[in-house]
Amino acid sequence: MTRDSHAKNTGFLRAHRLRAAGVACVALSAALLTGCGQDSGTSTTTKTSEAARAVPEATTSPSPSGSESASPGQMTEDQQERKDLISATKVTYDKAVTTAEGAVKGSKLIELELKSAEDAADDESASPSPSPTGSPSPTGSPSPTGSAMAGSPQWVATVAAKTGAKHKVHIDAVSGKVISSTEDADQSTSDKAKTVKRMTEAKQTPQDAAKAALAKKKGTVTSLDLDDNDQGTLIWKTDVVTKDWKKTTFDIDASNGSVVHQETDND
Repeated sequence: MTRDSHAKNTGFLRAHRLRAAGVACVALSAALLTGCGQDSGTSTTTKTSEAARAVPEATTSPSPSGSESASPGQMTEDQQERKDLISATKVTYDKAVTTAEGAVKGSKLIELELKSAEDAADDESASPSPSPTGSPSPTGSPSPTGSAMAGSPQWVATVAAKTGAKHKVHIDAVSGKVISSTEDADQSTSDKAKTVKRMTEAKQTPQDAAKAALAKKKGTVTSLDLDDNDQGTLIWKTDVVTKDWKKTTFDIDASNGSVVHQETDND
C-alpha cells in the first residue's frame, strides 16, 4: 500500500470516529435534558401538593354580623324601653302620688303607672266616656293628644273619692303638672262599694308599699296597684326597675306591708 492510500484510510477512520462521538454526545445531552425536565416536573408537582395541603379548606362559619345570637351584655327591647322611659322622667313616684291625690279633693291613690306618651294616649282614648273633673278644664289643659301627650312620659294615676268614684289623672312626668283629670262615668254602685271596701282594708299607703319593695331591691318604682292576688289577699302590686333595667314585681300585703311574692322579668 502506498503512503498516500494509508493516509486517506487513516483520515477516513478518524472522521468516522469523530462523527460517532458527536452522535453519542448529542444522545447523552438529550437524555440529560429529559432527566432534568422530569425531575423539575416532579419537584414542582410535589411542592404544589405540599402547598395545597398546607392551605386549610374554606369553612362555612357565619360571620360576626350574621345570624349569631346577641352578646350577653346587650339589652333586650323591653329593657331598652325601660331605660329610655326612666331616663326621660324627672318626677318620682311619690311626688306623682301627691299630685294625683291633690287633683281630686279627698281622694286616695289606688293605681299608678309610668307610661310613654304614646301608651298614655292609647290609655286615654280607651277610657270609657270620661267626664272632666278636678281643677284642669277641658279647654284650659292640654288634651290627651296635645303637646304634653305627644312628648313627655306620664304618670297615669287612678284615684278614688270617698264615695268610691274613680278618677283618672294624667301627670307630666317631666314638669309634674296635671295634664288631665277625668271621672269614670261608667262605674256601677257595686263597683264603687268594692273600691271603698278596698281603701278601708288597706292599712298600708302606696308610699309604704314602695318602701317595702325598695328595701328588697334598690331601683325605680314604676307602678303601684291596689288589687287582690290569686289567694284573695289585698296587695299593693309594685314594680321596681333596677340598674340593669330588669323589672321585679313585688306583692306587698296591704294590711301589714310584708312581701308575699316577688318575680323578676328578665326580658
